[in-house]
Amino acid sequence: MSETPEKNSEDQHGPSLGQSSPDQSAKTAQAKKTSKKWLIENVLSLGFALLIVFMIRSSVVEAFKIPSGSMIPTLLIGDHIFVNKFAYGFKVPFSDLATDRPIYVVDRAPPKRGDIIVFRYPKDESFYYIKRVIGVPGDRLEIREKSLYVNDQLVKRDVVVGPESDKIFKSLDDPRYSPSNLDLYVEHIDGTDHLMMLDKNSFMGESHGPVTVPADSLFVMGDNRDFSNDSRFWGYVPYKNVKGKAIVIWLSLWVSFSDSQFVFRPDRIGTLLR
Repeated sequence: MSETPEKNSEDQHGPSLGQSSPDQSAKTAQAKKTSKKWLIENVLSLGFALLIVFMIRSSVVEAFKIPSGSMIPTLLIGDHIFVNKFAYGFKVPFSDLATDRPIYVVDRAPPKRGDIIVFRYPKDESFYYIKRVIGVPGDRLEIREKSLYVNDQLVKRDVVVGPESDKIFKSLDDPRYSPSNLDLYVEHIDGTDHLMMLDKNSFMGESHGPVTVPADSLFVMGDNRDFSNDSRFWGYVPYKNVKGKAIVIWLSLWVSFSDSQFVFRPDRIGTLLR
């Protein structure tokens, strides 16, 4: 009589404790492979998206925040602006990080009088400044009794008074800025009409020059003329330092925890700069 071999416990009851079947092992390996593939794909997608963002920021448009009052009343402390980096040419992304000056693929007209530009401060290029272009290469500039002359021609300006002046000073929301100590004007420079202010009690910027703007350089000033650290004090802005042209305010918000300040100006959102 033949005997039937007795099956071992694994044949009778499946895999022993702590072991997995070949199917389960394959499923686990496949799951790990899928998770790894998903992670790699998402990291690559995120990396590519960030690269595009930084390329746009480097060559097309970038956001800046206004930290000081040198451009009041055009720009207020806490204004957040977009700067068009394509305004004066399209540069190779990140080229300004690798070389002394940006490499431009497409050259456009350089900054002109009246433009509001963001640039690297020539005395310390780790800082960004924002000012208005007053003189371009070859211009002869002079300030006499706080009146601006470009190429021996007086730059005309009209005083702003009455309700319009009161409205502008009220919007500044600062007791230091009032009709009692400041004169408000609309200045006309090369077809650009913009607001600017002069301090009735300050004589520091009463006279300057004459000076001639050198090649590949710009002479800039703030619209808050008597409270602006600009070309009158530290010289010219080289073309290579210009980052772009300020175009619009996209947010106006100032928060200071140390001074317990919170200022939100929704009416300034979308204001085009000129």
